[in-house]
Amino acid sequence: MAQISGIEWTQSTWNPVTGCTKASPGCRHCYAERMARRLQAMGQRNYVNGFKPAVHEHALSLPLHWKKPRTVFVNSMSDLFHRDISGDFIQRVFDVMWQTDWHVFQVLTKRSERLLELSDHLPWSDNIWMGVSVENADYAYRIDHLRATTAATKFLSLEPLLGPLPGLNLEGVDWVIVGGESGPGARPMDPSWVTDIRDQCAKADVPFFFKQW
Repeated sequence: MAQISGIEWTQSTWNPVTGCTKASPGCRHCYAERMARRLQAMGQRNYVNGFKPAVHEHALSLPLHWKKPRTVFVNSMSDLFHRDISGDFIQRVFDVMWQTDWHVFQVLTKRSERLLELSDHLPWSDNIWMGVSVENADYAYRIDHLRATTAATKFLSLEPLLGPLPGLNLEGVDWVIVGGESGPGARPMDPSWVTDIRDQCAKADVPFFFKQW
C-alpha cells in the first residue's frame, strides 16, 4: 500500500529505496534517519540495516496497483540518486513512473551532479516532477544542474532553509517550496530569508509554497 503522507505538498510516499548518507549541512538533523531508527527497532523489514542505503524489489511495482490517481513523493526515506543506488535500479524506478502516467511523481535529490549525469538516459514523462534541495547559497549550483535536465516540471525544496538565497535564477523553475527546520536541535530561520524568496518568486511568476517556520 501507499503510505499516506503528512508532508503538506504531497499525498503519498513510495520508497523503493531507503537509507542515505549526509551530503550537506541540510542533512544534519535528517528526519528520515530518526524515523529509520525507530522503524528498525520496531522490526520493519525495510530497515533491518537501519539507515544504510538499500533497494527494495518488492516495492518497485506498487504504483502499478494504485488505480486512483495520486501525487506521490518518491523516496521520502532516501535519495534516489545516491551513489550506492545503481543506474539500472534508478532506470527501473523511472520505468514504473513512466508506465503509471495517471499518478504524479515528485522526485527530490541533493545529488544534482548524478541527476545531471543520468538525465539523458532516463525515460522522462510529464507526470515525473524533478526537484533539488537547496539549503543555503553554497548549494545554489544544484538549481543549474536541475535546469539542464529534460524534466517537464522542475521544482525547488528550499528546506531546511539555513541562510539567505538572494538573486536566485528561477528560469525554468515551476515551483518553489520553502520551510524551516523542525525536530530536535532545529536551527532557526530568519523571516527575511523567506520573504525575500517569496518576492523573487512573485517577480518571476513562479508559484511559492511556504511549509513551516
